[in-house]
Amino acid sequence: MHRPIPPRGPRRTGVLAAAVLALALSVATAGPASAHAEVEAKGARALDRNVELTFSAESESGSAGITRLEVVLPEGIRPGDITYEEGPDGWKLVPADQGYAVSGPELPVGEDAEYVVTVRQLPDAESLVFKTLQSYGDGEVDRWIELEDTGGDGHGHGHPAPRLALKPAAPGAKPVSPGPDPSPSADPATDAPPSGKQETRAAAQPAADGAEKDDGTSLAVPVGAALVVLLLGGGGAWWLRRRRNGSA
Repeated sequence: MHRPIPPRGPRRTGVLAAAVLALALSVATAGPASAHAEVEAKGARALDRNVELTFSAESESGSAGITRLEVVLPEGIRPGDITYEEGPDGWKLVPADQGYAVSGPELPVGEDAEYVVTVRQLPDAESLVFKTLQSYGDGEVDRWIELEDTGGDGHGHGHPAPRLALKPAAPGAKPVSPGPDPSPSADPATDAPPSGKQETRAAAQPAADGAEKDDGTSLAVPVGAALVVLLLGGGGAWWLRRRRNGSA
C-alpha cells in the first residue's frame, strides 16, 4: 500500500518567492549606497613627480546627469601643480583658491564621470584626501567630504572623500620648489562663482590706454592751432609793415 506523496509545487514556490524578496531587498539597500568617488594612481610614492591621478565619480541620481566636480586639494599640492589631461567631452579644468573644478556639458543620466590630471609632485605623506563636491544638472550635490566612511546614509555607507594611499618616498627623493599658481576663478568649498575682477581689470586697461591716446591728441590740436595763429599773425604783421613802407 503506497502513501500519497504531498505536492511540492507550493513549497518550491514559497522558497523561490523568499529568494526573490531577499534579492530585491539587497539591491534596494545596496544600490544607492554603493556609489563612491575615488582616486587612483598605481604604485604612487611620496615625492613622486609628474604623477597621473585618475578620478572617478559614480552617479547617484536617477533624474539628472553629472555636470561638475569640485576638488579641494590636500596640503602640499597647489592648483598650479595640476595639469588637466583628459575627461568627458567638452569638460575643462578651472583652478580655484583651494583646488580646482572640472565641469562641462551634462552627462547622460546614470553615467559616471571620470577624468585624469597630472600632479607636478606628490607631497611627503602616507595618504592624500581629495574632498569632492559632485553637482548634477538639477542642482543636487553629492558631498564626498567625509574623512572616514561613517555610514551616515543609514545603509552602512557614508560619503567618504577620495583617498590615495602612498608608498614611502624613493631614496634620495626631494621636494621641488612650488610652481606658479594660475589665477583662481571659483572656490570649491563655497561654490562661489568667479568674481570677474580680472576680466573687469583687463577690459578697463584698453580703455585707459585709449584715454591716454586721446589726451595726447587733444593736447596736440590746440598747441598746433596756437602755432598756426602765431605764424599767421607774425607773417601778416610783417606783410602789412612792408606794404606801408612801399607806399610811403
